[in-house]
Amino acid sequence: MKKSLIRKKLLKIREKNYSNCNQINISPIIKILKKKKFKNKILGGYYPYNYEIDIMPLIEKFQKLNYSITLPKIGMNSEMNFFQWSTKDPLRINKFGIPEPISNKTKFPDILLVPLLAFDKNFNRIGYGGGFYDRYINRLKKIKKIITIGVAYSFQKIKKVPVKKYDIKLDFVVTEKDS
Repeated sequence: MKKSLIRKKLLKIREKNYSNCNQINISPIIKILKKKKFKNKILGGYYPYNYEIDIMPLIEKFQKLNYSITLPKIGMNSEMNFFQWSTKDPLRINKFGIPEPISNKTKFPDILLVPLLAFDKNFNRIGYGGGFYDRYINRLKKIKKIITIGVAYSFQKIKKVPVKKYDIKLDFVVTEKDS
């Protein structure tokens, strides 16, 4: 099945099954970081949009654990970067209707929480089709060692994601069913 058809199908399923009570538990992410002996504390999150799983409670918990929080902003030439943000800071809505930080302080995350529409057992993902995360992860991995963690509902798992050469595989995926 083509990515565009998978996107369309999963967007409908996600909207239909969306619920605010489905949240990600911090425990599986902390386990991943401990297992990988990851001590760096700059977390790249995202503001949930279009029925994405709500990671704001998760971000608040990481902030209480003294992680530096960053959120993405889309800049010139459709280039995405991450900027310092706190749960107390205001956001502004970008041209895609997604809340972004107002801060101009760029930070490079060590841990990147990645939204997605579909994923498979090999941690391949399908996003919205703009390639923002693929390009950003590719660029970031040239600068530093990072861990990429996809965040999704369990029903977003599909048998096989069609992969193209520019698609970047995630290191892990966590769902609301992980504990």
